[in-house]
Amino acid sequence: MSKRQNTVTRFIEDIVDDTKDFVDDILDRAKDLETDLRDAVKDVIDDDESTVSASSSDVAGLQAALAELTAKVNQLAELQLAASAPPRTTSSRRSTAA
Repeated sequence: MSKRQNTVTRFIEDIVDDTKDFVDDILDRAKDLETDLRDAVKDVIDDDESTVSASSSDVAGLQAALAELTAKVNQLAELQLAASAPPRTTSSRRSTAA
């Protein structure tokens, strides 16, 4: 077996190789992080879009309920107006002498 000679150039070569491996690992983790962030943003956007469509149906339901309530209020107002109006006399009294 041959013994490895530890020279200055070997030392520098080891440092450069280790640095290259370190930088490659950092770049791989950065790519993974970028992919994960992109997926997370897509999920949030998809959730917001489904919430908007759900709230649109909620708004439509509220508008229908409001229209129904408005019709009932109008009907009650008409009944109240009719009740507070003076009674009409449809028959007139005639004094007939027999």
